Amino acid sequence: MSTCSRCGAQFGCAMADGTAGPCWCTALPPVVMVPAADDAAACWCPACLKQHIDAQKDIADGPVRG
Repeated sequence: MSTCSRCGAQFGCAMADGTAGPCWCTALPPVVMVPAADDAAACWCPACLKQHIDAQKDIADGPVRG
């Protein structure tokens, strides 16, 4: 198990856990730098990464003009 460096939640990370196959995060848009293999503790949990992706989308979309 890994610990989210943003909120402290426990989550599974294939890279850190050494499990076969890609990590769940590889299916998401690349919006943050991937930590080095020896720095897996810098990973974020699914909830924090999704929140960050959504925030980046909001910034990219800009304010809604009426």
